[in-house]
Amino acid sequence: MSSTIRLETDAHGVATLTLDRPDKHNAMSAEMIADLHAAADRLGRDPAVRVVVLTGAGESFCAGGDLGWMKAQMAADGPTRAREARKLAEMLGALNTLPKPLIGRVQGQAFGGGVGLISVCDVAIGVAGSRLGLTETRLGLIPATIGPYVVARMGEAMARRVFMSARRFTAEEGVRLGLLADAVAPDALDEAVAAEVAPYLAAAPGAVAEAKALVRRLGPPIDAAAIAESIEALVRCWESPESAEGIAAFFERRPPSWSAR
Repeated sequence: MSSTIRLETDAHGVATLTLDRPDKHNAMSAEMIADLHAAADRLGRDPAVRVVVLTGAGESFCAGGDLGWMKAQMAADGPTRAREARKLAEMLGALNTLPKPLIGRVQGQAFGGGVGLISVCDVAIGVAGSRLGLTETRLGLIPATIGPYVVARMGEAMARRVFMSARRFTAEEGVRLGLLADAVAPDALDEAVAAEVAPYLAAAPGAVAEAKALVRRLGPPIDAAAIAESIEALVRCWESPESAEGIAAFFERRPPSWSAR
């Protein structure tokens, strides 16, 4: 039994995949990355599953990378960093190509890798007023491994508005950016998600899977070369003086040297 996620399937074949580290704001640890990849493989093979809803326990959807995981990357060598980045990329790829509709129920804030998880959903609904952001450049890093999925979701023009600045934005702006389909009141979230799920229960599962695979092939390519490029870019940043300063400043709760504040 996983300690980082929960997976439940109802009588209609709607599976709910829940990030279950609420005390850590559902930050992604190495264990959670592995658990999510295994869950994606399991759900993809299960003929009883018609639709998957991805959500988080507690007040946050996903705060990005776990602090312990970040510390481990700082201490690791280049090949180890590349190997860990590939595990994240492959987990996102497994969710992105899941042969079932993947509906994001974004009940709270999402940063960094959390935005990556939203980006691999076929549609995602957020809570009005919640905050999101690609905050990596504040640490001297870049949103590299999640980058192919974020850019495929938003398009280059929209992604460039938030990809490099690390600024936080509201769920309402997330709708305008194409990241979210809608931002609703907290008490309307379940109804909005149910409305996205319902049509799939009347559609042929095989045709849905084929249609999803086709639209992915017709969209921006996320192939082995793109994934390798994202991993190489991330490792270069991990090895830079900026990332050492940015992450040290974060853990020491001080502004980094480049901060104008």
